[in-house]
Amino acid sequence: MEAVVTWIAETLVRALALGTPLLWAALGEVYAERSGVVNLGVEGMMILGAFAAFAVAQTFGRPEVGLLAAAGVGGLAALLHAFVAVTLRANQYVSGLALTMLGLGLSALLGRRWEGLPLLNTLPEVSGVTFGGVLLAVLLWFVLYHTAWGVALRSAGEAPAAVDAVGINVALVRYLAVVLGGMLAGVGGGFLSVAYRPSWTEGMTAGLGWIAIAIAIFAAWDPLRAVAGAVLFGGLFHLSFRLQTWIPPEPLQLMPFAVTILVLAAAGRGGARRWGGAPEALGLPYSRGEP
Repeated sequence: MEAVVTWIAETLVRALALGTPLLWAALGEVYAERSGVVNLGVEGMMILGAFAAFAVAQTFGRPEVGLLAAAGVGGLAALLHAFVAVTLRANQYVSGLALTMLGLGLSALLGRRWEGLPLLNTLPEVSGVTFGGVLLAVLLWFVLYHTAWGVALRSAGEAPAAVDAVGINVALVRYLAVVLGGMLAGVGGGFLSVAYRPSWTEGMTAGLGWIAIAIAIFAAWDPLRAVAGAVLFGGLFHLSFRLQTWIPPEPLQLMPFAVTILVLAAAGRGGARRWGGAPEALGLPYSRGEP
């Protein structure tokens, strides 16, 4: 019995550890999509955040400063996406995919000199960033459902013309939500390189950005539900390694990504709206005067 309790406790700790970057990135995607903007560039923002956090933390010896740098870089990358998607009214899906490719390529180029260096000062795998993510989820939930800003944000994703009619700048609301989402994704990526795997490796996000997008959908665009989704996917990753003693590793390693593909496929076929009520204007550009 004691061994079972120990196994469960260890699994929960590991699920929280990997669930931390997933939670931060998923919360950012929840807010971006609630405003009506799809951002498929989460993977790119996370990998840029991971590189920035490691480089800054290695230079100054302060992982906390590294996370701030990650937030800034993620926010800048998201600002580019917001400009293309909101101001230029380009295809949001194409813009997000381009941002992911840009992030992966740019981080690989800039990160060559940092490859393989150990980080001297690190954060614990389960740290204040983990519990801060949970508190942030509660705060974002309260803002979303119990403040005027939250009403404006949700309305921008549901009926942007109605928001515009009452004098609220739809473009500004969407810009703020997307940039916030990028900052949170950057912190999620930064946590990987200064805490979870304190080092820099090209492509170290390894698809976590796509899983974060799936969590946002899985959570029905609700910040509190995203906590459960992040821990669930973190647990799936951990179990994919722990269960290899009894089950062949190949299907186990595919397990988190298989669930992700199923969620994204359901969203792509319109199932997302049936699943939890996706914003009506999600992915649709808006210009003043349009219905």
